[in-house]
Amino acid sequence: MTRVLNKLSDRKVKTEERPGRHADGGGLYLEIKPSGSRAWLFMWKAGGKRTAMGLGAYPAISLAAARDKAADYRRIVARGGNPLVESKTEAVPTFGAVADKLLGSMEKAWKNAKHRDQWYYTLSRRRDEDGKLTKEGYCLELIGKLVDQVTTEDVLLVLSPIWAEKAETASRLRGRIENVLAYAKARGWVQGENPALWRGHLSTLLPKRQKLQRGRHAAMPYPDVPTFMVALRNRPAISARALEFAILTAARSGEVYGARWSEIDIDKAVWTVSAARMKAGREHRVPLSTRTVEILRELHAVRLSDDGFVFPGQKIAEPLSSNAMDALLQERMKLPQFTVHGFRSAFKDWATDETHHQREIIEAALAHVIGDGAERAYRRTDALEKRRRLMEDWASYIDGSSSNVVAFNPRSATA
Repeated sequence: MTRVLNKLSDRKVKTEERPGRHADGGGLYLEIKPSGSRAWLFMWKAGGKRTAMGLGAYPAISLAAARDKAADYRRIVARGGNPLVESKTEAVPTFGAVADKLLGSMEKAWKNAKHRDQWYYTLSRRRDEDGKLTKEGYCLELIGKLVDQVTTEDVLLVLSPIWAEKAETASRLRGRIENVLAYAKARGWVQGENPALWRGHLSTLLPKRQKLQRGRHAAMPYPDVPTFMVALRNRPAISARALEFAILTAARSGEVYGARWSEIDIDKAVWTVSAARMKAGREHRVPLSTRTVEILRELHAVRLSDDGFVFPGQKIAEPLSSNAMDALLQERMKLPQFTVHGFRSAFKDWATDETHHQREIIEAALAHVIGDGAERAYRRTDALEKRRRLMEDWASYIDGSSSNVVAFNPRSATA
Protein backbone atom coordinates (compact mmCIF):
# COMPACT_ATOMS: atom_id res chain seq x y z
CA MET A 1 0.00 0.00 0.00
CA THR A 2 1.43 3.37 -1.03
CA ARG A 3 2.17 5.76 1.85
CA VAL A 4 0.41 9.09 1.38
CA LEU A 5 2.62 12.09 2.18
CA ASN A 6 2.13 15.86 2.47
CA LYS A 7 -1.48 15.80 3.62
CA LEU A 8 -1.22 19.13 5.40
CA SER A 9 -0.92 22.57 3.84
CA ASP A 10 0.73 25.72 5.17
CA ARG A 11 -2.70 27.26 5.66
CA LYS A 12 -4.01 24.18 7.48
CA VAL A 13 -1.02 24.16 9.82
CA LYS A 14 -1.49 27.85 10.58
CA THR A 15 -5.25 27.93 11.05
CA GLU A 16 -6.20 24.50 12.45
CA GLU A 17 -7.60 24.91 15.96
CA ARG A 18 -8.68 21.38 16.95
CA PRO A 19 -6.42 19.94 19.68
CA GLY A 20 -4.81 16.61 18.88
CA ARG A 21 -2.42 15.08 16.37
CA HIS A 22 -2.92 15.94 12.71
CA ALA A 23 -1.13 13.62 10.28
CA ASP A 24 0.94 14.86 7.38
CA GLY A 25 1.85 11.31 6.40
CA GLY A 26 4.97 9.20 6.71
CA GLY A 27 5.02 9.44 10.52
CA LEU A 28 4.93 13.25 10.71
CA TYR A 29 2.28 14.86 12.90
CA LEU A 30 1.36 18.37 13.93
CA GLU A 31 0.37 18.22 17.61
CA ILE A 32 -1.91 21.02 18.82
CA LYS A 33 -2.28 21.43 22.56
CA PRO A 34 -5.51 22.68 24.21
CA SER A 35 -3.60 25.91 24.87
CA GLY A 36 -3.22 26.36 21.11
CA SER A 37 0.55 25.77 20.98
CA ARG A 38 1.80 23.75 18.03
CA ALA A 39 4.72 21.34 17.71
CA TRP A 40 5.92 18.64 15.34
CA LEU A 41 6.15 14.93 16.18
CA PHE A 42 7.73 12.07 14.30
CA MET A 43 6.38 8.62 15.12
CA TRP A 44 7.58 5.20 14.01
CA LYS A 45 7.25 1.55 15.00
CA ALA A 46 10.19 -0.80 15.57
CA GLY A 47 10.00 -4.26 17.08
CA GLY A 48 6.28 -3.84 17.63
CA LYS A 49 6.84 -0.77 19.78
CA ARG A 50 5.60 2.68 18.77
CA THR A 51 7.95 5.58 19.54
CA ALA A 52 7.51 9.34 19.21
CA MET A 53 10.04 12.18 19.18
CA GLY A 54 9.66 15.95 18.97
CA LEU A 55 10.98 17.88 15.99
CA GLY A 56 10.44 21.38 17.37
CA ALA A 57 7.71 23.97 17.79
CA TYR A 58 5.78 25.62 14.99
CA PRO A 59 6.35 28.22 13.49
CA ALA A 60 10.04 28.13 14.51
CA ILE A 61 10.16 24.88 12.53
CA SER A 62 8.19 25.35 9.32
CA LEU A 63 6.15 22.66 7.57
CA ALA A 64 8.85 22.30 4.89
CA ALA A 65 11.61 21.96 7.50
CA ALA A 66 9.59 19.40 9.47
CA ARG A 67 9.08 17.36 6.30
CA ASP A 68 12.81 17.45 5.60
CA LYS A 69 13.56 16.17 9.10
CA ALA A 70 10.89 13.48 8.85
CA ALA A 71 12.33 12.30 5.52
CA ASP A 72 15.78 12.00 7.14
CA TYR A 73 14.34 9.99 10.03
CA ARG A 74 12.36 7.68 7.73
CA ARG A 75 15.62 6.77 6.04
CA ILE A 76 17.15 6.01 9.43
CA VAL A 77 14.20 3.75 10.32
CA ALA A 78 14.38 2.03 6.91
CA ARG A 79 17.96 0.95 7.54
CA GLY A 80 17.11 -0.30 11.02
CA GLY A 81 18.37 2.69 12.99
CA ASN A 82 16.84 4.67 15.82
CA PRO A 83 16.13 8.34 14.97
CA LEU A 84 15.89 9.24 18.65
CA VAL A 85 19.45 8.05 19.24
CA GLU A 86 21.00 9.23 15.99
CA SER A 87 19.45 12.70 16.15
CA LYS A 88 21.26 13.35 19.43
CA THR A 89 24.61 12.63 17.82
CA GLU A 90 23.87 14.46 14.55
CA ALA A 91 26.61 17.03 13.97
CA VAL A 92 25.81 20.60 13.05
CA PRO A 93 26.75 20.91 9.34
CA THR A 94 29.21 23.40 7.90
CA PHE A 95 28.16 26.53 6.04
CA GLY A 96 29.29 24.86 2.80
CA ALA A 97 27.16 21.76 3.44
CA VAL A 98 24.09 23.89 4.17
CA ALA A 99 24.76 25.95 1.02
CA ASP A 100 24.82 22.73 -1.00
CA LYS A 101 21.51 21.63 0.53
CA LEU A 102 19.93 25.00 -0.23
CA LEU A 103 21.23 25.02 -3.80
CA GLY A 104 20.04 21.46 -4.31
CA SER A 105 16.54 22.43 -3.17
CA MET A 106 16.54 25.28 -5.73
CA GLU A 107 17.53 23.24 -8.80
CA LYS A 108 14.05 23.36 -10.33
CA ALA A 109 13.77 27.10 -9.73
CA TRP A 110 16.66 28.22 -11.96
CA LYS A 111 15.57 30.02 -15.10
CA ASN A 112 18.86 29.22 -16.84
CA ALA A 113 22.27 27.67 -16.24
CA LYS A 114 23.98 31.04 -15.90
CA HIS A 115 21.69 32.04 -13.02
CA ARG A 116 22.44 28.76 -11.27
CA ASP A 117 26.19 29.13 -11.82
CA GLN A 118 26.13 32.65 -10.34
CA TRP A 119 24.66 31.28 -7.11
CA TYR A 120 27.19 28.44 -6.98
CA TYR A 121 30.10 30.78 -7.65
CA THR A 122 29.17 33.50 -5.16
CA LEU A 123 28.69 30.85 -2.47
CA SER A 124 32.13 29.39 -3.28
CA ARG A 125 30.75 26.23 -4.82
CA ARG A 126 31.85 26.69 -8.44
CA ARG A 127 31.68 23.62 -10.70
CA ASP A 128 34.71 22.57 -12.72
CA GLU A 129 34.65 21.20 -16.28
CA ASP A 130 33.76 17.72 -14.99
CA GLY A 131 30.83 19.05 -13.01
CA LYS A 132 32.55 18.61 -9.65
CA LEU A 133 32.26 21.30 -7.00
CA THR A 134 35.39 23.29 -6.23
CA LYS A 135 36.15 25.63 -3.34
CA GLU A 136 36.66 28.98 -5.01
CA GLY A 137 35.01 32.35 -4.81
CA TYR A 138 33.93 34.87 -2.22
CA CYS A 139 32.82 32.64 0.68
CA LEU A 140 35.91 30.48 0.93
CA GLU A 141 36.44 31.49 4.56
CA LEU A 142 32.92 30.34 5.47
CA ILE A 143 32.84 26.97 3.70
CA GLY A 144 34.40 24.86 6.43
CA LYS A 145 32.91 26.77 9.37
CA LEU A 146 30.10 25.15 11.36
CA VAL A 147 26.96 27.02 10.38
CA ASP A 148 26.02 27.81 13.98
CA GLN A 149 29.47 29.37 14.44
CA VAL A 150 29.10 31.95 11.65
CA THR A 151 29.11 35.43 13.17
CA THR A 152 28.47 38.97 11.97
CA GLU A 153 32.25 39.48 11.91
CA ASP A 154 32.63 36.49 9.58
CA VAL A 155 30.05 37.93 7.18
CA LEU A 156 31.75 41.34 7.26
CA LEU A 157 35.09 39.68 6.53
CA VAL A 158 33.57 38.37 3.27
CA LEU A 159 31.67 41.50 2.24
CA SER A 160 33.98 44.37 3.24
CA PRO A 161 36.71 43.80 0.58
CA ILE A 162 34.17 44.06 -2.28
CA TRP A 163 31.53 46.36 -0.76
CA ALA A 164 32.67 49.49 -2.63
CA GLU A 165 34.43 47.96 -5.65
CA LYS A 166 31.73 45.44 -6.63
CA ALA A 167 28.58 46.88 -5.10
CA GLU A 168 26.04 44.83 -7.02
CA THR A 169 27.93 41.57 -6.52
CA ALA A 170 28.36 42.31 -2.81
CA SER A 171 24.66 43.04 -2.39
CA ARG A 172 23.64 39.81 -4.07
CA LEU A 173 26.25 37.86 -2.12
CA ARG A 174 24.94 39.21 1.18
CA GLY A 175 21.41 38.15 0.25
CA ARG A 176 22.56 34.65 -0.65
CA ILE A 177 24.51 34.25 2.60
CA GLU A 178 21.36 35.36 4.44
CA ASN A 179 19.36 32.70 2.57
CA VAL A 180 21.83 29.97 3.56
CA LEU A 181 21.69 30.97 7.21
CA ALA A 182 17.89 31.26 7.10
CA TYR A 183 17.71 27.73 5.67
CA ALA A 184 19.94 26.52 8.52
CA LYS A 185 17.69 28.21 11.07
CA ALA A 186 14.59 26.58 9.57
CA ARG A 187 16.30 23.20 9.93
CA GLY A 188 17.05 23.88 13.57
CA TRP A 189 20.84 24.18 13.20
CA VAL A 190 21.01 27.89 14.01
CA GLN A 191 19.31 30.00 16.68
CA GLY A 192 18.96 33.74 17.10
CA GLU A 193 19.29 36.63 14.66
CA ASN A 194 20.63 36.05 11.16
CA PRO A 195 24.22 37.49 11.01
CA ALA A 196 23.71 38.50 7.35
CA LEU A 197 20.48 40.41 7.96
CA TRP A 198 20.59 43.83 6.29
CA ARG A 199 17.95 46.13 7.79
CA GLY A 200 18.78 47.19 11.32
CA HIS A 201 21.93 45.08 11.35
CA LEU A 202 24.53 45.16 8.56
CA SER A 203 23.00 48.43 7.35
CA THR A 204 24.44 50.05 10.48
CA LEU A 205 27.90 48.50 10.04
CA LEU A 206 28.65 48.91 6.33
CA PRO A 207 29.06 52.32 4.65
CA LYS A 208 26.21 53.63 2.56
CA ARG A 209 26.76 53.18 -1.12
CA GLN A 210 25.90 55.14 -4.22
CA LYS A 211 23.54 53.62 -6.71
CA LEU A 212 24.64 50.07 -7.42
CA GLN A 213 26.97 49.90 -10.39
CA ARG A 214 26.43 47.34 -13.10
CA GLY A 215 29.68 45.54 -12.45
CA ARG A 216 33.16 46.68 -13.49
CA HIS A 217 32.67 46.39 -17.24
CA ALA A 218 31.25 49.21 -19.36
CA ALA A 219 28.90 48.75 -22.28
CA MET A 220 30.49 49.19 -25.69
CA PRO A 221 29.53 52.63 -27.08
CA TYR A 222 26.96 52.09 -29.82
CA PRO A 223 29.00 53.92 -32.52
CA ASP A 224 31.63 51.18 -32.11
CA VAL A 225 29.22 48.25 -32.40
CA PRO A 226 29.10 48.19 -36.26
CA THR A 227 32.89 48.06 -36.37
CA PHE A 228 32.96 45.28 -33.82
CA MET A 229 30.37 43.30 -35.79
CA VAL A 230 32.68 43.13 -38.81
CA ALA A 231 35.29 41.35 -36.71
CA LEU A 232 32.65 39.15 -35.10
CA ARG A 233 31.16 37.98 -38.39
CA ASN A 234 34.59 36.88 -39.57
CA ARG A 235 34.70 34.33 -36.76
CA PRO A 236 33.21 30.92 -37.64
CA ALA A 237 32.65 29.68 -34.06
CA ILE A 238 29.17 28.85 -32.79
CA SER A 239 29.80 31.23 -29.88
CA ALA A 240 30.31 34.03 -32.44
CA ARG A 241 26.94 33.28 -34.04
CA ALA A 242 25.32 33.22 -30.60
CA LEU A 243 26.85 36.59 -29.71
CA GLU A 244 25.80 38.12 -33.05
CA PHE A 245 22.28 36.75 -32.50
CA ALA A 246 22.25 38.22 -28.96
CA ILE A 247 23.32 41.65 -30.22
CA LEU A 248 20.80 41.69 -33.07
CA THR A 249 17.91 40.65 -30.82
CA ALA A 250 19.02 42.66 -27.73
CA ALA A 251 18.25 39.52 -25.72
CA ARG A 252 19.69 38.45 -22.39
CA SER A 253 22.46 35.84 -22.46
CA GLY A 254 20.41 33.20 -20.67
CA GLU A 255 17.59 33.52 -23.19
CA VAL A 256 20.05 33.00 -26.05
CA TYR A 257 21.84 30.03 -24.48
CA GLY A 258 18.54 28.29 -23.81
CA ALA A 259 16.97 28.99 -27.22
CA ARG A 260 15.53 25.87 -28.88
CA TRP A 261 14.36 25.32 -32.44
CA SER A 262 10.84 24.65 -31.19
CA GLU A 263 10.68 28.30 -30.04
CA ILE A 264 11.52 29.71 -33.45
CA ASP A 265 9.27 30.22 -36.46
CA ILE A 266 11.71 31.04 -39.23
CA ASP A 267 9.01 31.63 -41.85
CA LYS A 268 7.25 34.22 -39.67
CA ALA A 269 10.58 35.52 -38.33
CA VAL A 270 9.49 35.26 -34.70
CA TRP A 271 11.24 33.79 -31.68
CA THR A 272 8.87 33.03 -28.77
CA VAL A 273 10.51 32.68 -25.37
CA SER A 274 8.32 31.02 -22.76
CA ALA A 275 7.40 32.77 -19.52
CA ALA A 276 9.42 30.20 -17.56
CA ARG A 277 12.62 31.36 -19.26
CA MET A 278 12.02 35.10 -18.95
CA LYS A 279 13.24 37.28 -16.09
CA ALA A 280 9.84 38.99 -15.85
CA GLY A 281 8.00 35.67 -15.93
CA ARG A 282 6.00 36.58 -19.03
CA GLU A 283 6.11 35.10 -22.54
CA HIS A 284 8.16 37.29 -24.87
CA ARG A 285 7.95 37.33 -28.67
CA VAL A 286 11.05 38.60 -30.45
CA PRO A 287 10.77 39.85 -34.05
CA LEU A 288 13.74 38.64 -36.06
CA SER A 289 15.53 40.93 -38.50
CA THR A 290 16.61 39.77 -41.94
CA ARG A 291 20.22 39.20 -40.82
CA THR A 292 19.04 37.26 -37.74
CA VAL A 293 16.95 34.98 -39.95
CA GLU A 294 20.01 34.40 -42.17
CA ILE A 295 21.97 33.22 -39.14
CA LEU A 296 19.16 30.89 -38.13
CA ARG A 297 18.76 29.42 -41.63
CA GLU A 298 22.48 28.60 -41.72
CA LEU A 299 22.29 26.87 -38.34
CA HIS A 300 18.95 25.21 -39.12
CA ALA A 301 20.46 23.47 -42.13
CA VAL A 302 22.87 21.52 -39.90
CA ARG A 303 20.62 20.96 -36.87
CA LEU A 304 20.33 17.44 -35.48
CA SER A 305 16.95 17.84 -33.78
CA ASP A 306 13.83 19.93 -34.29
CA ASP A 307 13.73 20.57 -30.54
CA GLY A 308 17.48 20.84 -29.92
CA PHE A 309 19.38 23.92 -28.83
CA VAL A 310 19.92 26.56 -31.49
CA PHE A 311 23.43 27.11 -30.12
CA PRO A 312 24.57 23.68 -28.91
CA GLY A 313 27.70 23.05 -26.88
CA GLN A 314 30.32 20.38 -27.38
CA LYS A 315 27.71 17.89 -26.24
CA ILE A 316 24.89 18.35 -28.75
CA ALA A 317 22.20 17.69 -26.14
CA GLU A 318 23.44 20.62 -24.04
CA PRO A 319 23.61 24.36 -24.76
CA LEU A 320 26.79 26.39 -25.04
CA SER A 321 28.67 26.92 -21.81
CA SER A 322 27.14 29.81 -19.86
CA ASN A 323 30.33 31.87 -20.23
CA ALA A 324 31.03 31.09 -23.90
CA MET A 325 30.01 34.49 -25.28
CA ASP A 326 31.81 36.47 -22.57
CA ALA A 327 34.93 34.33 -23.08
CA LEU A 328 34.83 35.06 -26.82
CA LEU A 329 34.39 38.79 -26.27
CA GLN A 330 36.80 39.31 -23.40
CA GLU A 331 39.49 36.71 -23.98
CA ARG A 332 39.66 35.74 -27.64
CA MET A 333 38.66 39.15 -29.01
CA LYS A 334 40.75 40.91 -26.33
CA LEU A 335 38.01 43.20 -25.00
CA PRO A 336 38.00 42.51 -21.24
CA GLN A 337 36.41 45.90 -20.51
CA PHE A 338 33.06 44.88 -22.02
CA THR A 339 30.33 42.34 -21.24
CA VAL A 340 27.74 40.66 -23.44
CA HIS A 341 24.98 42.20 -21.31
CA GLY A 342 26.38 45.63 -22.16
CA PHE A 343 25.16 45.31 -25.75
CA ARG A 344 21.60 45.68 -24.44
CA SER A 345 22.66 49.06 -23.07
CA ALA A 346 24.30 49.95 -26.38
CA PHE A 347 21.06 49.07 -28.21
CA LYS A 348 18.99 51.19 -25.84
CA ASP A 349 21.37 54.16 -26.11
CA TRP A 350 21.30 53.96 -29.91
CA ALA A 351 17.50 53.65 -30.07
CA THR A 352 17.04 56.57 -27.66
CA ASP A 353 19.65 58.88 -29.18
CA GLU A 354 19.41 58.08 -32.89
CA THR A 355 15.80 57.08 -33.62
CA HIS A 356 12.25 58.34 -33.18
CA HIS A 357 10.91 55.02 -31.90
CA GLN A 358 8.68 55.38 -28.83
CA ARG A 359 10.19 54.71 -25.43
CA GLU A 360 7.55 52.02 -24.78
CA ILE A 361 8.58 50.16 -27.93
CA ILE A 362 12.26 50.31 -26.98
CA GLU A 363 11.55 49.02 -23.48
CA ALA A 364 9.31 46.27 -24.86
CA ALA A 365 12.13 45.16 -27.18
CA LEU A 366 14.29 44.74 -24.07
CA ALA A 367 11.50 42.75 -22.36
CA HIS A 368 11.28 45.36 -19.60
CA VAL A 369 8.07 45.64 -17.61
CA ILE A 370 6.84 49.23 -17.91
CA GLY A 371 3.91 51.08 -16.40
CA ASP A 372 1.66 50.07 -13.51
CA GLY A 373 -0.80 47.18 -13.53
CA ALA A 374 -3.67 49.26 -14.86
CA GLU A 375 -1.60 50.66 -17.71
CA ARG A 376 -0.39 47.17 -18.69
CA ALA A 377 -3.95 45.83 -18.57
CA TYR A 378 -5.03 48.32 -21.26
CA ARG A 379 -2.06 47.51 -23.46
CA ARG A 380 -3.62 44.56 -25.27
CA THR A 381 -0.80 43.69 -27.66
CA ASP A 382 2.97 43.38 -27.50
CA ALA A 383 3.43 45.76 -30.48
CA LEU A 384 5.27 43.07 -32.41
CA GLU A 385 5.24 44.83 -35.78
CA LYS A 386 6.39 48.14 -34.32
CA ARG A 387 9.20 46.32 -32.59
CA ARG A 388 10.01 44.55 -35.86
CA ARG A 389 10.67 47.92 -37.53
CA LEU A 390 12.88 48.87 -34.58
CA MET A 391 14.94 45.68 -34.83
CA GLU A 392 15.30 46.04 -38.60
CA ASP A 393 16.55 49.59 -38.06
CA TRP A 394 19.07 48.28 -35.52
CA ALA A 395 20.31 45.61 -37.94
CA SER A 396 20.50 48.18 -40.77
CA TYR A 397 22.44 50.57 -38.55
CA ILE A 398 24.96 47.86 -37.79
CA ASP A 399 25.32 46.88 -41.46
CA GLY A 400 25.19 50.37 -42.90
CA SER A 401 27.69 51.87 -40.49
CA SER A 402 30.12 49.05 -41.03
CA SER A 403 30.16 49.06 -44.84
CA ASN A 404 33.37 51.08 -45.08
CA VAL A 405 35.13 49.59 -42.05
CA VAL A 406 38.48 47.95 -42.77
CA ALA A 407 39.56 46.62 -39.37
CA PHE A 408 38.43 46.67 -35.77
CA ASN A 409 40.64 48.64 -33.39
CA PRO A 410 39.93 47.60 -29.76
CA ARG A 411 41.48 50.81 -28.45
CA SER A 412 38.87 52.90 -30.23
CA ALA A 413 36.15 51.18 -28.18
CA THR A 414 37.45 52.00 -24.72
CA ALA A 415 35.78 55.38 -24.34
